[in-house]
Amino acid sequence: MENVGGVPFTYSEVGATRGVMPEGYHQFRLRRRIGRGRELFERAGAEILAYRIQKGTGVFHAASTPTVEVGTALTVRLGVGPFGIMAPCRVVYVLDEPDRRGFAYGTLPGHPESGEELFAVEYDATDDSVYGLIVAFSRPGVWYTRLGGPVVRIIQRLFAGRYIDALPTA
Repeated sequence: MENVGGVPFTYSEVGATRGVMPEGYHQFRLRRRIGRGRELFERAGAEILAYRIQKGTGVFHAASTPTVEVGTALTVRLGVGPFGIMAPCRVVYVLDEPDRRGFAYGTLPGHPESGEELFAVEYDATDDSVYGLIVAFSRPGVWYTRLGGPVVRIIQRLFAGRYIDALPTA
């Protein structure tokens, strides 16, 4: 799976956001309730697979497919105004389970980080709750993210909250 789409990922633990997170990376998980009901789960899942999280936060630049597929090349733009960089990623896997929908992408050469991020929605049938979920592991991929250290981690946490805010609620 590491070479799906040609260019190799910048990390070896491809697909690790599915389960056990790798050591040696900053690890992050945010799970927040966005509402209730199977209809909300279905709608939010469809929006995630149409890049709504990235579009809703303004980081979406381009994707090689109109909806998420394994191997989709995705570019996000990180920065403010004219001070931004393009960060290439590729979809590692797609979740299409009865109670989980979403996808994970991994970093490609040129991305300022090295790692993987999962964007998903989960349905809990016990109380009809719907949750937005962001799971990531990363480490600096270039000198300026190493230099940014704790500030980069704060920005990642802020964006995780904004990603979930971009989902529909009910």
